[in-house]
Amino acid sequence: MTTGFYWDERTFWHGGGNYTYTLPIGGLVQPLASGGLPENPETKRRLKNLMDVTGLIEELDVSSAPFATKEQLLRIHPEYYLKEFKRLSDANGGELGRRTPFASGGYELSALSAGLSIAAVKSVIDGTHENAYALSRPPGHHCLPDFPNGFCLLANIAIAIETAQVTCPNLKVAVLDWDVHHGNGTEAIFYNRNDVLTISLHQEGNYPLDTGKIKDRGEGSGEGFNINLPLPAGAGHTAYLHALKQVAIPAIENFSPDLIIVACGYDASAIDPMARMLATAKTFKQMTQQIKDLSKRICRGKLVLVHEGGYSEAYVPFCGHATIQALSGSAITAPDPFAETFNVRQPSPRFDAFLLNEIDRMAQILDL
Repeated sequence: MTTGFYWDERTFWHGGGNYTYTLPIGGLVQPLASGGLPENPETKRRLKNLMDVTGLIEELDVSSAPFATKEQLLRIHPEYYLKEFKRLSDANGGELGRRTPFASGGYELSALSAGLSIAAVKSVIDGTHENAYALSRPPGHHCLPDFPNGFCLLANIAIAIETAQVTCPNLKVAVLDWDVHHGNGTEAIFYNRNDVLTISLHQEGNYPLDTGKIKDRGEGSGEGFNINLPLPAGAGHTAYLHALKQVAIPAIENFSPDLIIVACGYDASAIDPMARMLATAKTFKQMTQQIKDLSKRICRGKLVLVHEGGYSEAYVPFCGHATIQALSGSAITAPDPFAETFNVRQPSPRFDAFLLNEIDRMAQILDL
């Protein structure tokens, strides 16, 4: 079976307002020459372009997807939130939460982004594809049911899970979030549930400022089914692979899900403007391969990657290409032009030893 790749040019047309980085323009905040928020279409468009040029795209089963329906969205988001989102969208755009502006038609484009995630999950569950990748935009892992934030307007992964559970009510899903920012939305939605395991590897104290603590393990029926691993700034290749080995993989194995979903952000990369980590294209490739191998051992290879953050127009395409190459098993590469530089910039052996000890300590706290 081939790898499914779900994308749509229209999602690249989602737009925000007049911002510099994450600050509204005005006062002493000047416009940027490039314009707008860091979450812009170019990182994802350039990833798709790179796959076109290398030929990797020809080895994937490529398609778009239907818009998520209101019925599907209502499984996560309340009626009043969707109604106000749609009203502003029809009235030439606006902003509902924290730094989540959208232009006219933003509601429909967000529903399309969620639809790509729904379709990717469905194709893997029904056996059309062994695994799949959803190039969703806008992203979703920060979005709460009634409060968008962090560029996320709809909770794409949560919507896809809830939609899948309509026809597969006993479906157990593990969500591994390696976006550099804490997956607070996904965590909140499933915090009281034991049928969805949520794991977030993120830079400590980045975004949001008040979530992502190791002590937050879930509540009620969900106690123990939420795992946060806040990594110190400066963590690189070795630390990320160690975090998978010591925390994420054992937790997912113990949970024994029917499906694994990765909230696949590339903002832990070495030159991302919104983080201070040192992951490389090789890091993402090896993490993908390890989770793919895990999925084959425990859930018949059923694995979906849903694109989240990543704001380096120069580097996201190479990180994404390496990831999708590993996911699909293709031999087509896009050699990392930054590899030599970023290898030199990896943490010193002494700092790496500290990071690995910290991860081991956190694994003990989490009882893994």
